[in-house]
Amino acid sequence: MLHLLIMLGISIVLLILVFQFIRIYARQGEEYELPEMIGRNISDLQADNPIELDVVIVDSIYRPGEEGGTILTQSPKGGTMIKKGRKVYFTITAYTPEDAVLPELAGLTVRQAVSELINNGLQVGKLKFVDDPYKNNVIDQSSKGKTIYAGQQIERGTVVDLVVGLGDGTGRSIVPFVIGKTPDRARRDILSASLNVGREHFSGVKNRQSAVVYRQEPDYTGALQYPYGTSVDLWYADPESIDVEKMVREFKVDSSKIDDPNLIDDGRPSPEQIEENDDWAW
Repeated sequence: MLHLLIMLGISIVLLILVFQFIRIYARQGEEYELPEMIGRNISDLQADNPIELDVVIVDSIYRPGEEGGTILTQSPKGGTMIKKGRKVYFTITAYTPEDAVLPELAGLTVRQAVSELINNGLQVGKLKFVDDPYKNNVIDQSSKGKTIYAGQQIERGTVVDLVVGLGDGTGRSIVPFVIGKTPDRARRDILSASLNVGREHFSGVKNRQSAVVYRQEPDYTGALQYPYGTSVDLWYADPESIDVEKMVREFKVDSSKIDDPNLIDDGRPSPEQIEENDDWAW
């Protein structure tokens, strides 16, 4: 009888231990909602990290006038359900300027030059078109009104203005569709189309980095062309304050293609078709 009681006691203890292990294991698998961190400072997360996120900084970009450590991008995005200790990848603003080398831009098309500058951590300012036989080709570049040269070391984030040839003066381009895009992407698309970014309106916007375009002038038509250098004005809003998908659908764009909302299905030319047509010079 005593042996039976001992075995029963051991069995009860084992069951208690098993249930306790299951409870602990289940808690370890509990999921939490990842907060939206874009626009906040990485130091906030390092000081207050209740779900023990494994913070990984994948890149830093210097932006004059902006506080170092400001989060520009995060992956996964805010609102994603994750487990405790999950790795989250961030791009932040650099605390101090880093040097970049100005690439060779002379002879490149505007689209190529914009890509080169951005890939080297530099910003594109204004496009100035001048009389020159080579249409839409970069002739010179400057920063703050002073000429700068290929191979020169300059601070990352420096704004570079481009001097571009007009050719025979007939250069025209279609205004790209930038509704739903962030400021950086909208600016890149507009400049790549050999147009200038005009006035940018951020009234009421809490976070400029994650804001999206809800209005542009001139509008995208897919056909109407404007002279090189035409300014495109942009109005921004916080993404949570507007229904981006609805706005894109209203422009007859497939809502499943929000990352590339230029795909028009109403017979107008796509960006790929425009790019292949030198006359449009997309």
